[in-house]
Amino acid sequence: MSNSAKPINAASSWSPFRRQAFAVLWTATVISNIGTWMQNAAAGWLMTGLNPEPLIVALVQVATTLPMFLFAIPAGALADILDKRRLLIAVQVVLTALVACFSLLVSAGQVSAAGLLAFTFLMGTGAALIAPSWQSIVPQLVPREELPPAVAANSAGINVSRAVGPALAGFLIGAYGIVAPFWINALSNLGIIAALMWWRPAETTAKHLPPERFRGAILVGLRHARRNSHLRSTLVRSVGFFIFASAYWALLPLVAREQIKGGPSLYGFLLGAIGASAVVGAFTLSFLKRRLGADGIAVAGIIGTAIGLVLFGFAREPLAGLAASVISGLSWIAVLATLNVSAQVGLPTWVRGRGLALFGAVQFGAMSLGSAAWGQIAGWIGLSAAHFVAATGLALSVLVLRRWRLQTGESLDLNPSMHWPQPVLAHEVDADRGPVLVTVEYKIDPENRASFLNALMMLADQRRRDGAFQWGIFEDSADSGRFVETFFIESWIEHLRQHERVTEEGRMIQDRVNAFHIGDTAPIVSHLIAA
Repeated sequence: MSNSAKPINAASSWSPFRRQAFAVLWTATVISNIGTWMQNAAAGWLMTGLNPEPLIVALVQVATTLPMFLFAIPAGALADILDKRRLLIAVQVVLTALVACFSLLVSAGQVSAAGLLAFTFLMGTGAALIAPSWQSIVPQLVPREELPPAVAANSAGINVSRAVGPALAGFLIGAYGIVAPFWINALSNLGIIAALMWWRPAETTAKHLPPERFRGAILVGLRHARRNSHLRSTLVRSVGFFIFASAYWALLPLVAREQIKGGPSLYGFLLGAIGASAVVGAFTLSFLKRRLGADGIAVAGIIGTAIGLVLFGFAREPLAGLAASVISGLSWIAVLATLNVSAQVGLPTWVRGRGLALFGAVQFGAMSLGSAAWGQIAGWIGLSAAHFVAATGLALSVLVLRRWRLQTGESLDLNPSMHWPQPVLAHEVDADRGPVLVTVEYKIDPENRASFLNALMMLADQRRRDGAFQWGIFEDSADSGRFVETFFIESWIEHLRQHERVTEEGRMIQDRVNAFHIGDTAPIVSHLIAA
């Protein structure tokens, strides 16, 4: 096993900050996110004044998270096709202009509940377009062994922002009016634009093939995710957590205003407490990982979130709300960082943007559905009862989903192997010609038939993850021990991309299959193109 494939749990929580690019981008992102959380808190509070119905207030959270569900997968394809840095800069510039325009409308008192939801949806769309790019550049900023603390540090940065931003928003709304947080968010984006313009990522392995086409990239990414067991487990666990944990995010403005009878300062204070406790929790994750393992941290975080929900349901005074916020923040970072690392370590570089986009789509889709549902449920049975029901659902999810384990891909070497030889061509083949049928002929000892087929099943998943849309194995009825493996790829250029996608882990699986082959030559590979 190569050094890059060793379990990645040894680096300290502070090691990523020794990398200048990571430290600069992290700092700029924290400043920008402080502005974003100030704006989010202001938007939630503004809606309680425009329309205090529980469902309408919860729709602010829906409008924030729904775009990630709708657009994350196309955004992931863009992240894998386009230059990530340029994409990030372009979208940040557009978002800055959008916030500035909306700030003018708020200043003029021309914002309705529908207008606020539309603005929130547009901002969420911009965030969805760049989220996969943000997540997928992390491995460019730090070495693989520092990836878990880097992900935890990013999560901590978000929660530093969540701690500071809402508290500042509450103060500024009281001192300068509801528009102040919106203007500050527009200004805070300028720092992240400058940092991205300063950063020059290291050169990656040269690509000899043209970029994938948008539609094909989406389909290939979904095909990979379907066959990636490490990612699938992460997605299942994500649904089970976020659909219930979204309850306190969606209902917190109403808890602060109606249940505890507080104002915008209290709402900002509770959000800040969630963020501050999450920051503390982020820097204990390396220690907890060594003691509990990934699944242990996730279970502890889920149970903690359930306890937080119960406390929110009982909260009638600020102190109870503070206790609920602290427990919820600690628990949130434990689960979120564990799930994020689990998605990261199970994805090879070529599809990381799309895989993380799917993770984001599942996360925010579950939060959108949950936010709308908990808003409606709170309208039916009351705020307290809605929190209790969500807590019960979280507790049950621990039992129901325990067989889907997390971070199972951390010991895999997913670097490109580049070991497939280039196909021998009798004449030039057009890039778009296809489909392509690849056959591999094996000769094995009949006594090893069962073991050979078991090993081949693992290779079949690898072929499909790397782009094959159909796979089969055939046995010669007239020649015992002769097998022909077949798989289809959509086009000739897609097969050439398949050569670049095979990882060192895939190479080891292929070597195990080839070890069953007997004879003086390697298995015979043929490439057939639709005539």
